[in-house]
Amino acid sequence: MKYNFDEIIERRNTNALNTDGFRDYIFHAGPDKIFPYKDDEFVRMWVADMEFSMPPVICEAIKQRVDKKILGYSEVFSSSYYEAFNAWCKKLYDCAFPQNEIVFSTGVIPALYELVEDLVTPEEKVLIMTPSYGFFKHAVDYRQRKLVCSSLKNNDGHFSIDFEDFARKAADSKTSLVIWCNPHNPSGRIWTQEELEKIAAIVKEHNLWIISDEIHCDLIRQGKKHIPMAKIMPDYQKLITCMSASKSFNMAGLMFSNIIIRNEAVRKQFTAHDKNVGFVNPLSVAAHQAAYEAGGEWLEQLKSYLDGNFQFVKEFLVQNLPEISFEIPEATYLAWVNVNPYLADVDDIPMFFANEAGVLLEGGDALFVGNAKGYIRLNLAMPRSIIAEGMKRICRAIKKHHDNA
Repeated sequence: MKYNFDEIIERRNTNALNTDGFRDYIFHAGPDKIFPYKDDEFVRMWVADMEFSMPPVICEAIKQRVDKKILGYSEVFSSSYYEAFNAWCKKLYDCAFPQNEIVFSTGVIPALYELVEDLVTPEEKVLIMTPSYGFFKHAVDYRQRKLVCSSLKNNDGHFSIDFEDFARKAADSKTSLVIWCNPHNPSGRIWTQEELEKIAAIVKEHNLWIISDEIHCDLIRQGKKHIPMAKIMPDYQKLITCMSASKSFNMAGLMFSNIIIRNEAVRKQFTAHDKNVGFVNPLSVAAHQAAYEAGGEWLEQLKSYLDGNFQFVKEFLVQNLPEISFEIPEATYLAWVNVNPYLADVDDIPMFFANEAGVLLEGGDALFVGNAKGYIRLNLAMPRSIIAEGMKRICRAIKKHHDNA
């Protein structure tokens, strides 16, 4: 490989949430919370950013922008950014977006917080599928709207949509918005064209808003294909699509995302309510444009490395924890693993692994809304040597607990 994904990068003393923020984020505890392991002894497999360096072309683009010596108030005035983004989408997904429909946010989640308020009245409901990325629920709760959940079906680790349940909840006259996730976090499913068309038909039948969070769309297994909801619903005015290069190229801290809003009135409302009043970080724009223009080779090599990481974990589980049914996800760098066969009696799974294994991870209903009891989400976007150590610790803790049960 041209790029070294085995490199171990020191992240302490960089104000990284990954290293310094786990107490509050996972355990809702302060710095006085003591674990059997020192902070630098933990294997960190939790928050969804990568332990890999950004591509050199992105680092160079940031440096070149800094060399211009002024980082004043900035917006995206040049058409070159839009052209780069659309060229990327056209090449990978055979899909492009009108420039006037593309607006910006510091992230998909900040956009969700605003859109839930803009699109849903206090009496209306928001529909999601569970397990779910926790911030979908947080955005609804923050705006004091009502949340409705449709549970995914689980067949030996393969997740599918319960269309009958989804349709019934979508038909509620109070339901007005669907927050959709494709690829799905945390299961890693890439929804097929048939599945997308069924969801689109339900959404259209009941005239619902749909926000399609597609931030993981670049991070798919080799040979798989992502289909944007925009291709399935080419003329539907109540579709909003959220994309970013931040997850794909490990630059989430730059806080930048593309929010594609077809409806002109809602787009104007969204920009009018923008807490950043339209301004963007100039380094973020430079980095994202570089990713779209020159990041393709790096991304392909990353995907190959991630495929190897997933295969490693799959083989490890088969050999060491055979009662676990694990399906390699079609997308993301996150493994969604059912540890119920061994730890069904453990209520706080993240705390168990922090104390008993020295591994930081996320899981369970508290973090993934519902339909997630006994599941852990493992971030595999890191050197394989770290994953090997983490899996050894996880296995050792599980077997010790299981043997003593």
